Amino acid sequence: MPEAAFAVRRCHPRFSVSAEAEAILRDGTSVPAQVLELSSHGCYIDAFHAVSVGSELLLRIINGPSTCELPAKVIYLHPGLGLGICGLGVVFGEMATDQRSRIEEWLHELAANQSLQSPS
Repeated sequence: MPEAAFAVRRCHPRFSVSAEAEAILRDGTSVPAQVLELSSHGCYIDAFHAVSVGSELLLRIINGPSTCELPAKVIYLHPGLGLGICGLGVVFGEMATDQRSRIEEWLHELAANQSLQSPS
């Protein structure tokens, strides 16, 4: 029987982005990071220190001239393979209206840029 090909389907589309970030842990520790993918419910970041799965944090994302701070939780970790950088999957917590608006604004910009770069 031939193997079935399965496409990875996400409930919330992710968009590639390069934005500075800072993960602020509950104890006040600040971890510099870089957002690489963004969706309406979370993001993938490269952090300069490992953060344990389940850790709750305040995530500050700086995208050009605008900034958004929102509650988040680490849901998975990719070790840095000796390079000192760890990949973190982060889900956003409950957002205020202005936080949700900022994320949606960024996603609309990323979607528009992606469609402009796609071949016709």
